[in-house]
Amino acid sequence: MQSKKLVVFGLLALAGSLGLAVAVQAQQAPMTFFISSVGKGNGADLGGLEGADAHCNALAKAAGSNLTNWRAYLSTTVPGGDEGVNARDRIGKGPWHNVKGAMIAKDVDDLHSANNKINKETGLSEKGDAFPGSGEPGNVHDILTGSDPLGMYSTAGGDTTCGNWTKSAEGSAIVGHHDRIGLKKTTRHMSSWNSSHGSRGCSQDMLKASGGGGLIYCFVAN
Repeated sequence: MQSKKLVVFGLLALAGSLGLAVAVQAQQAPMTFFISSVGKGNGADLGGLEGADAHCNALAKAAGSNLTNWRAYLSTTVPGGDEGVNARDRIGKGPWHNVKGAMIAKDVDDLHSANNKINKETGLSEKGDAFPGSGEPGNVHDILTGSDPLGMYSTAGGDTTCGNWTKSAEGSAIVGHHDRIGLKKTTRHMSSWNSSHGSRGCSQDMLKASGGGGLIYCFVAN
């Protein structure tokens, strides 16, 4: 009788642990952050902020996401010195998780601190794919942002957003490095996820030449 009780107890314990595992799996945070698996194909001409947001939403929907409030992490500037749009103000309050449930940042301040978790392992596409980084064939670690390290529009002067994301030839845009790797003999920002350097141009070929592919960060504005 004692052995039967032990067997029953063991089965109950196993069932409980399996149920807990299923519950934990079911409670995985939904994807609220990804790097676009592809650009729009016309360099940094994304159709402005509206076109970029639409691109994020289309990719998320194709990947099975039911969330619809996706926003591209992009800043814009206004000619004449007027205030532009800050990428950090477009993306909600957080927290944000990648497709595998890993937390990228708990809030906007965390995202723009050294504590944020965007790197080569966690900076995944909406499909869960990693991207080639610095020193690897097909490197695409340049992600379009047009932003300074705090996620604000740039006051550096000149074109920093490829004409507010409408140019595909001349111009330049600030990019970040998703793999957090930069050249040692350059500025201290080169390893920044959102503000490493300016692109060589706005065309697809020029973005590729400086280590990019017209990719963008997408967040749910929760």
